[in-house]
Amino acid sequence: MFCDRCGRPAGEGDHDACARARELEPPRFCVHCRRRMVVQVVPTGWTARCVEHGELTSGRP
Repeated sequence: MFCDRCGRPAGEGDHDACARARELEPPRFCVHCRRRMVVQVVPTGWTARCVEHGELTSGRP
């Protein structure tokens, strides 16, 4: 598993800054394969798409 903000392995190093930043930002990397995702931010939320693992949404209307 990988950090969805910095792309480094989730079990290595300190990801506290990543967790704080993710409260305001969409994910940038796929947690499964570390690929950079295509991210679209709109006033109502965001979508992030990995070519291998599909799409995530912010869950906002």
